[in-house]
Amino acid sequence: MTTAHWLFGDQLGPHFLSPGEDGPDRDVPVVIIEARSVFRRRRFHRAKAHLVLSAMRHRAAELGGRVRYVRSETYREGLREAVGDDTVTVHQPTSHAVLRLVESLGTVTVLPARGFLVPRPAFSAWADARGGRPLRQEDFYRWVRREHELLMDADAPAGGRWNLDHDNREPPPRGERTLGAPAPYRPREDDIDERVRHDLDRWEREGTVRFVGRDGPRRFPASRREALAALRRFTEHRLAGFGPHEDAMLAADPVMSHSLLSSSLNLGLLHPLECVERAERAWRAGQAPLNSVEGFVRQIAGWREYVWQLYWHFGDDYRDSNALRHDAPLPDWFLELDADAVTARCLATALAQVRDTGWTHHIPRLMLLGSYALQRGWDPRAVTDWFHRCFVDGYDWVMLPNVVGMSQYADGGRMTTKPYTSGGSYVNRMSDLCKGCAYRPTERSGDRACPYTTGYWAFLHRHRRRLAGNHRTAQAVRGLDRLADLDELLGRNTELGDAPP
Repeated sequence: MTTAHWLFGDQLGPHFLSPGEDGPDRDVPVVIIEARSVFRRRRFHRAKAHLVLSAMRHRAAELGGRVRYVRSETYREGLREAVGDDTVTVHQPTSHAVLRLVESLGTVTVLPARGFLVPRPAFSAWADARGGRPLRQEDFYRWVRREHELLMDADAPAGGRWNLDHDNREPPPRGERTLGAPAPYRPREDDIDERVRHDLDRWEREGTVRFVGRDGPRRFPASRREALAALRRFTEHRLAGFGPHEDAMLAADPVMSHSLLSSSLNLGLLHPLECVERAERAWRAGQAPLNSVEGFVRQIAGWREYVWQLYWHFGDDYRDSNALRHDAPLPDWFLELDADAVTARCLATALAQVRDTGWTHHIPRLMLLGSYALQRGWDPRAVTDWFHRCFVDGYDWVMLPNVVGMSQYADGGRMTTKPYTSGGSYVNRMSDLCKGCAYRPTERSGDRACPYTTGYWAFLHRHRRRLAGNHRTAQAVRGLDRLADLDELLGRNTELGDAPP
């Protein structure tokens, strides 16, 4: 009897079934399990639940009679219903918890991970060769570029520089409400989406599952065909304008020139290599400038790969990192995505984007949502869970390093060299979000003090001893001694408490 192959809901592309080294045969039977316990354990964003279930059911429809699609309470029960006591294969799941589960079943053979550029053993060898030096993203990114010959001219980086970040940090065009980029690809819902929405409505009525956020029309691809169309739309019409303003924010234009491909990559509908190679072809054909293409390649071949590898390299205990000893609970207004309760225009805008779509680009995530949590001293484990649940592209492997290491600096610098937080002046420089706000980005104290400006200095004061010894934050810490209104500032910060700013 042919051994069946189990596909998880983030392993939906053809590369999880293609033949090759350590892979399943092309025509093996396939098992897909829709386990409701996943949605009982966490209060996911409604749009995320819709996207994942729609993608799983679309994949099952593509596979036809080859697939056994089981709806069950748990994965364990579903696998028993699908194959009984027979053995199955599965490519390495993307979380520590699910890997432990499949290894405990006794009937599952775990194959190497797919959907990434760098095999885990290759990363381990690279890390060992560092000889104890920090595992910095820039070094890793250059190694990946060399290994995969991405944006290379012989042994040198294309254009003579590895890093074009300097060209990609422009503020948004002043006086413009939008960037004016061509519209992104938008899928059309079908009968599968209608049935998914019906099931989610029923689960909520029964009280068995609760969601957060709104479920509007599906915005992200749920099939390989849709994902390829989205990739083609981006590379042909939007990639050229991506780079310069990739760190900028506009209230009326949350998407700007971003690719919106992260959910497709993380569902396994796209392979990272096809994304970066298509972008490089656009540059070599003169269809997109190098700084835009390098910025896109860096996000996928650099950052995404780096986060995946660190998730496994640091181990499951990494989620308990809390070097700053932050333990404040997340307030209800944040948990409920209650953007209407928030006065600060930048935070209200970002929270509303999450509420309505389950997505924002990386700067609102890091410098608005994550920065506010860091300044307020919220529990990093709870912050990680919030990002995991509320973003359509959020998975354990994605959010654990991004939030614990990058956003909350809870690992004390294992992943990044400094905490990523700022006062309102940064937000004002990189967005139009301070315009019309009740607060003033330059004011630290008083009724019009910007919560981010107050929070920034209060954060530096609270962690003065640690941050004074960091060469990237020492100068800012010294600035505390020049603040004549420090006591008033700290009092204003305390007044804010857990109330929406």
